[in-house]
Amino acid sequence: MSHPYYGLNELREMFLSYFESKGHLRLPSFSLIPHNDASLLLINSGMAPMKTWFTREEEPPCNRVCTCQKCIRTGDIENIGKTDRHGTYFEMLGNFSFGDYFKKEAIPYCWEFLTKVVGLEEDRLYPSIYLDDDEAFEIWNKDIGIPKEKIFRFGKEDNFWEHGAGPCGPCSEVYYDRGPEHGCGKPGCTVGCECDRYIEVWNNVFSQFVGDGEGHYEEMENKNIDTGMGLERLACVVQNVNSLFDVDTVMNITNKVSEITGAHYGESHRTDVSLRVITDHIRSAVMMICDGVLPSNEGRGYVLRRLLRRAARHGKLLGVNHAFLYEVVDTVVHENECAYPDLREKQGYITKVVRTEEENFAKTIDGGMRIYEEMLAAHKEQGEKVFSGADAFKLYDTFGFPIDLTVEMAEEEGMQVDKSAFDALMEEQRVRARKAREALGDLAWAGIDLGLDTTPTEFTGYDRMEDTGKILAMVAEGELREEMVKGVEGMVVLDRTPFYAEMGGQVADHGVIRLGGETLFRVNNVQKDKAGKFLHTGVMEFGTLRVGDSVECSVDAERRKAVMRAHSATHLLDAALKKVLGDHVHQAGSLVEPDRLRFDFTHFEAITPAQLAEIDRLVNDAILEGYDVVTEVLPIEEAKKKGAVAMFGEKYGDIVRVVEMGDFSMEFCGGTHLNNTAKAGPFRIKSEGSVASGVRRIEATVGKLSLEVMNKNQEMLFHAAEILKTNPGELAAKAEQQMTEMKELRHSLDKFKAEASLGEARQFLMSAKNVGPLKVLTANRPGADANALRQMGDFLRDKEPGVVAVLSSVNGDKITFLAVCGKEAVAKGIKAGDLVKQVCAVCGGKGGGKPDSAMGGGSDLLKLDDALAQVDDFVSAKLGL
Repeated sequence: MSHPYYGLNELREMFLSYFESKGHLRLPSFSLIPHNDASLLLINSGMAPMKTWFTREEEPPCNRVCTCQKCIRTGDIENIGKTDRHGTYFEMLGNFSFGDYFKKEAIPYCWEFLTKVVGLEEDRLYPSIYLDDDEAFEIWNKDIGIPKEKIFRFGKEDNFWEHGAGPCGPCSEVYYDRGPEHGCGKPGCTVGCECDRYIEVWNNVFSQFVGDGEGHYEEMENKNIDTGMGLERLACVVQNVNSLFDVDTVMNITNKVSEITGAHYGESHRTDVSLRVITDHIRSAVMMICDGVLPSNEGRGYVLRRLLRRAARHGKLLGVNHAFLYEVVDTVVHENECAYPDLREKQGYITKVVRTEEENFAKTIDGGMRIYEEMLAAHKEQGEKVFSGADAFKLYDTFGFPIDLTVEMAEEEGMQVDKSAFDALMEEQRVRARKAREALGDLAWAGIDLGLDTTPTEFTGYDRMEDTGKILAMVAEGELREEMVKGVEGMVVLDRTPFYAEMGGQVADHGVIRLGGETLFRVNNVQKDKAGKFLHTGVMEFGTLRVGDSVECSVDAERRKAVMRAHSATHLLDAALKKVLGDHVHQAGSLVEPDRLRFDFTHFEAITPAQLAEIDRLVNDAILEGYDVVTEVLPIEEAKKKGAVAMFGEKYGDIVRVVEMGDFSMEFCGGTHLNNTAKAGPFRIKSEGSVASGVRRIEATVGKLSLEVMNKNQEMLFHAAEILKTNPGELAAKAEQQMTEMKELRHSLDKFKAEASLGEARQFLMSAKNVGPLKVLTANRPGADANALRQMGDFLRDKEPGVVAVLSSVNGDKITFLAVCGKEAVAKGIKAGDLVKQVCAVCGGKGGGKPDSAMGGGSDLLKLDDALAQVDDFVSAKLGL
């Protein structure tokens, strides 16, 4: 190796510093959770978070940007560990130009960084271009000085970058020749060969089109540069190692896995695969959890669960039968915290999530494996080579087995899973869930181009509930309208508004929009679009509105105050949860309604009654303290230094709003709040429970709703005391006394009934017929329950060894039968189970049981006497009389 050695963390910093020196704004990695992009489950490329900057839907913070972006791809998960190149988590270095520079600058930047900064050998580097990109060829050939025979032209599959709908274009890649020892040895092996000799280290994407994902492209007015370079792949070349798993930071994680499992890299191919899978998957899991993903059975949560469970299974293959992945988290954090310091801040939380998921899986995998083994044996017994999709779905749905885990295990047994049948069952499940969601309906104006600029609506509702605004656009019945008349349901866009749009868990304001005293539009919902326009929806109650009108806006003040009470209480609850349960608690969702709140948070076990009482006490103490609620708008870094808490996994801008409540709570928040905590009124927890793995939910009330509940409970207390003829203070003692008396009475009554039943049974036995050596009797006890019949039957059976008895009881339109046979009767072949079946059949019913006692039922009341008449004949036939 003639070039210098650099660690992965060094290479990341070298790249970002180089492009900063070229006038690029260095940005931190975006979250792995896409922001306002439903087309992606997880961020999978460096440019993915910047789509709107490329298309100019949003203005970028600078026309030149550089990043190191965290990425997750799971399309090739079955190849993880088996190949040198595949990994689910990777970092993508990128320099981006938004209508600033293009090919003339991008290609020289690429060449200078690789050869002058990193020091790669020029004679080992080979550029490629798109087939007809002569402009790129000229730059490489004439400006850089690369001989034309070293420049390779490839087709769309190799040198045209696109990923679904969005910005795309031709690209120019740079390959590094690792030497013949890494090649396939075939004659003519060169750039483009599938072997590992020539490895791509840089990809210049000349983003000049917008594609619709269906093969249609439009030329972009402002052409862009989108550079992608895998950090781990560059480290492979610079460190002269064979795979991304041999890179310094990744190998340090593998070493920790080896320390725990006792398995060492290089022992065998199977061991290496398992070590690689565990290393790759725990890296991905740590990064995903840090960005707010939690294990679940859907979406990105399922991706995380799949990775953790796959890693846990490979631990079992290495002989580890206890939870161990959580022990690797510290090493992953240590190797990456220089670039991602929030890993260390959230390490305790990440560790808890990993350990809980691993332990939960351990509880199910053993039972699931037993079922899997039974399914596998059944398929093999039938000589089948295909593992059924229905069985795979059952393993997924019941035991949480990711489908790839089942596929992997089946392949080890030489079988293929019927993936199409599994997918069909999954789709049926998704359809059911989708129909449930669709019950909420869609906005009638969704997707309509309002024809407005990107200037956001000015929100004035933090300090006022009445204001004026100008109508910018209106929509009714699915189309833009210049005017809206009485009786029409629609949507109004204003340039400024005091109405709060639903976001951050807080529901929208209600109220009215007026034009003089003759026109009124009643607002029942407010949403905000991507451009920040507030969309007021509702109905015209009278009059006419027109685009351009200046209108008066009035928020329903009582409702807003009730919402603010609940929102401020939510902040107090969040702080109280952290104090009682620990700093691992993070908000995982919320709903703030008038005087009612729902708060989801990360926690991994049930909250005890004592903890709930302490949480309730802390919140109410904070309310009684009467903390002033102070809001500030601050630069995000200043807010963080001040100690403000951000919502876990949420994306924030450079400027944030901080809501502070004394020394009790300080959080980022864009919602509306009280000016003093004392105005929240009484706080009462209604319920607490689990909503997902590692996520719990508290529902609570405040303000007038709490008072209403308290008043109602007090009324019930006084009413109960009146009924029991006592006062509220002695109600518990009185109720306990009443319960004791009732138990004694019930015991006496049961004893009396039992004695009466036994008396009847004695009379029945005296009237029994002699059929051969046995005593046969039948009797009907209208209204008797099954327990009373059993008591009588047990007495007859135990009192007379030769008895054969059938007792019946009619309750409404249902007949209950009990058959009993004494020891001597059973010895002669008379079985109660057979007898009751025959008797029940006459009345259109079924029955069965043991030889000495059996029960059944019927419904044909007119056949009851006929049924009982069967008993003598049954016994005679069995005795041969």
